[in-house]
Parts: sequence; C-alpha cells; structure tokens
Amino acid sequence: MGNGVWLVGFLAAQRLAELALARRNTTRLKAEGAVEFGAGHYPVMVALHSAWWLALAGFGHDRPVNLGWLAVFVALQAARIWVIASLGRRWTTRVLVLPGARPVAQGPYRWLRHPNYAIVVLEIAVVPLALGLPGVALVFSAANAALLAWRISLENRALAWAAGATKQLLPSHLPTDTQDDS
Repeated sequence: MGNGVWLVGFLAAQRLAELALARRNTTRLKAEGAVEFGAGHYPVMVALHSAWWLALAGFGHDRPVNLGWLAVFVALQAARIWVIASLGRRWTTRVLVLPGARPVAQGPYRWLRHPNYAIVVLEIAVVPLALGLPGVALVFSAANAALLAWRISLENRALAWAAGATKQLLPSHLPTDTQDDS
C-alpha cells in the first residue's frame, strides 16, 4: 500500500471537520439574519468536491506521495487555517452575508478578495500532482474554474448587496437574486 492512503484519509477527515464547522456557522449566521445567495449552486459544488475526492481515493490511495508537492500542500493547509481564522464565525461553505456587515479585511483578506478560492484552486491541482495523477489535476481544475467563476460572481453580488442593506429589511424586500443561481 502506498502513502497516498494517508493523504486521501487526511483530506476526508479535514473536509468532514470543515463541514461540521460550516454547518454550525451557517445555522448561527442564519439565526442572526444572514441571507444566502445562490443556494442552488451548492449541490454542484458538493458534487464536484466529492467526485474529486473519490477520484483521489480510487486512483491515488495506493500511490507514493511526491514530497515536493506534499510540501506545497502543507503550506496550503497553513493558508487555509489562516483564512478560516480570519473569517472566524463568518466562515462557511455557503454564500451567506449579514445585511449591513462590512466585508472581512483582516488576514489574507487585506490583499486578496477571495483567498479561500485561491487556496482551493491550488489544492485541486496540487493533491493529484502529489499522487502522480496529472489527469485528475487537469480535469478537476477545469471543472473547478467554471464553478468558481459562477460562485465568485454570486459572492461579489452578495457582498455588494450586504454593503447596501440594513438589518431592518423584511424578507419581502430582499433582492430577487438571492436565490438566483446564474
């Protein structure tokens, strides 16, 4: 058995822990009046990331791990932790905004508008490369690029809406595109 099983297992444990944190933050944010944008894209994102992990598990579990790419992956994990810590209780896997709340401008958000997505882009390529699977890296990087173009557009609209919104808005006054998936 190759070392790939440990990397794939780590990813599974990490992603499940992140989903639990995201679920807790999502519940709390919605209770505080957060509005979700583009909820319909979320199952597509979950399907893409699940298929990526399944491809890694299926093709990479018994492969050796390239130490150079593993070092890049470890650095990305430090950056991932920094992003999650910077967003704190506002970090979630969904596009949720609190009306009237200012965007986070600390940590990596001082320099990049969407640092989490930069990390995900790199991870989707780096992990398969660490397992010697360039085809998996290419296929899922292309699919992820399309998904992120959609998601970043949604998030930018959500942030713009939140900046002009007030907490006193009634649900009937919410923008009509909060559930728009385009």
